[in-house]
Amino acid sequence: MKTLIIAEKPDMGRNIAAAIDPKAKNHRSYIEGEQYIITWAIGHLIGLAEPDAYDDRYKKWNINDLPIIPSQFKLVPNKKTIEQLKVIGDLAKRSNLLVNSCDAGREGQYIFSLIQRHLKLSQPVKRLWISDLTPETIRKGFDELREGSEYENLTRAATARSEADWLIGMNGSRAFTTKHNVLLSVGRVQTPVLALIYDRQKQIEAFSSLKFFELEGHFTQNEMTYRGMWQGERMTDQAKVEALAAKVKGKTGRIASYEVKETKEYPFKLYDLTLLQREANGKFGFSAKKTLDTAQALYEKHKVISYPRTNSNYVTEQNIPEMHKTLYSLQGTVYDELVKGANRSLVHKGNKFICNPSKVEDHHAILPTNRKANGLSPDEQKLYDLVVRRFLSQFYPPAEYKVHIVMTEVEDVQFKTTVKELLSLGWKVIYADQKRDKTKPTARGKEKDEPEEEEIEVNEPFSINANESVVCADALVKEKDTQPPKHYTEGTLLKAMESAGKQIEDEDLRDAMKDSGLGTPATRAATIERLKNVGYVEMQGKKILVTQKGRTAIELIRGAGIDLLTSPEMTGLWERRLTEISRGTASNEQFMENVKKFAAMIVDKVRVQSRAAKTSFEGETTVPGKGAAGKSAAAARSRTTKPKSAAPARKGESADASAVNGAAIVAACPRPGCGGSIFMGRKGYGCSHYKEGCKFVIWKQSYGRSLTDAQVKALVQKGKTTKLKLSLEDGTPVEGRIVVTNLDTGELAIEQ
Repeated sequence: MKTLIIAEKPDMGRNIAAAIDPKAKNHRSYIEGEQYIITWAIGHLIGLAEPDAYDDRYKKWNINDLPIIPSQFKLVPNKKTIEQLKVIGDLAKRSNLLVNSCDAGREGQYIFSLIQRHLKLSQPVKRLWISDLTPETIRKGFDELREGSEYENLTRAATARSEADWLIGMNGSRAFTTKHNVLLSVGRVQTPVLALIYDRQKQIEAFSSLKFFELEGHFTQNEMTYRGMWQGERMTDQAKVEALAAKVKGKTGRIASYEVKETKEYPFKLYDLTLLQREANGKFGFSAKKTLDTAQALYEKHKVISYPRTNSNYVTEQNIPEMHKTLYSLQGTVYDELVKGANRSLVHKGNKFICNPSKVEDHHAILPTNRKANGLSPDEQKLYDLVVRRFLSQFYPPAEYKVHIVMTEVEDVQFKTTVKELLSLGWKVIYADQKRDKTKPTARGKEKDEPEEEEIEVNEPFSINANESVVCADALVKEKDTQPPKHYTEGTLLKAMESAGKQIEDEDLRDAMKDSGLGTPATRAATIERLKNVGYVEMQGKKILVTQKGRTAIELIRGAGIDLLTSPEMTGLWERRLTEISRGTASNEQFMENVKKFAAMIVDKVRVQSRAAKTSFEGETTVPGKGAAGKSAAAARSRTTKPKSAAPARKGESADASAVNGAAIVAACPRPGCGGSIFMGRKGYGCSHYKEGCKFVIWKQSYGRSLTDAQVKALVQKGKTTKLKLSLEDGTPVEGRIVVTNLDTGELAIEQ
């Protein structure tokens, strides 16, 4: 009898065979040697059965048959990979020991446990738990195989997660779909994520910009010149600010206070998956899925980075020698000069900014391996470069600055100046050949999206004499507008998912929230893709916009009184409970009982809800006769294309040919002699007389803005909006009014 090793994917199985038994014979679907038989799953070979596996009546969706709560969940093989499952079953008959070599995480544990349950495998199990696929690590992992029983709690958590998702998704989707006669997908994680996007978009649409004015003073003292910002309250009266400017311009002032302090900026933390996805989205526009897939290829195919699906930014003491080996292996590569400048003594077991075993559970931070990177695609090279540079930065000292804070007083008017004088570049030399990053560090390993105040960074020495007078050479009045919250990008959405929607800047608090975020690092990308696939969101460049269908879904869920289903905090608590189950500190039975009650409550609430008007949706498919809500919903993609900014209506096209009855009327149609009404459709504002030939339409997305009802009303009634911040088709930012140039078509232009 031999030992049967079950890997998660074919590549992984072949890597293991090459490392521990290179002479083993390849039999296509498995590899066999003297001691080992190595085979593999192909992802999920087995899944939870559809409702009709429990009762034929579930083939037809009927709200009166809900909730569907199996006493015991049935398993069903994936038809596409059933032959590989049979291979594993046959090989198991020749084995007296199993080694679970699936991915070292919750999902990998679940894949193996489903195979074990379905095939009723009773052999003892050992667990291979490694963080990279280099031959050395694989051999070391086999020398230190763990008992399979150590991971029973992780299996319980993985099972509870899967069954909870089935209960909420299946019952929620069927309930809302059958009630409203439109395919609506509901999910434990996807729905609160959609709610985050919806709420942000509503804030943006409700935002009313306020014009205000700032005063910037330009000062000279001997040969030194500097700028400072007026420190009074925000003013909306331009005349008053201009009077202040006239009051101080050309006048002599004094230094009210002058403070100098030295500061250090330490390297950013090592990457976990979410941080890598966020940065790749910001720098390269990669989607979360693209970053995950690329990182997985770097890990599995090229073996040049460690396991990417980690939620830790730290390493353990055992990783420190490996980090030094990797640094050495980067000699002679494109990073050779940076390796020469590295200080090996900075990376040691006592450096808690890097080595913190208490913050490493399943996997350490993403690290490059000591394998040479060859044959990478351009996108793989970009991601690998991020990982390597972040790794190298840990071997460099902090950047050092002298911060000068000057308060200048002229005619009793105070101006503040903050100058950041560079003393030593430190770790930032690693990024010196790249474009300056807009992200500003605030402390060790912390990153902020926006600077809090205007700060001038200089490379040359800065110094003033606090006892000498200064002259206000100029005073400039600057017109500004208050800004709405920004639309989510995939990068900022991942950050929000990590902290369950809470705006948390303190990194220690963010670390504490990691166990109670929305989804896990491994599943967040799939959640975002799912929202796109079911037509709830669409991309406009990097921005994520909620569709009319997505809006209606959230409004119906909240309207039914099931706010908890849209609550990021609630789902975050569920995720924390799953983590506790995996640690053995919470009961999976109690968790599942609560999920079953919640699923039943969803059905009860939807059952008494009024049916939504058909105009609330985007003409989606009607109720399916059979099939899982998940599968059917995934197929119901939005088939519309995004209109170009300010494009005139094409022949026979309206803003929404289906949404006239019951749609919100904005104003009377301005086309001479028409007599119709302008209403909001799914993509724009069109005329109710479109069937009679009226081609007037104003697209919601015009010149980089999502137009509000009030702005469209102004266009229709007055022919123009107020002054707005806009974007030309090439992305150039401009300020001006949107004006209607053709009353027959609604064609728009910018008036600057």
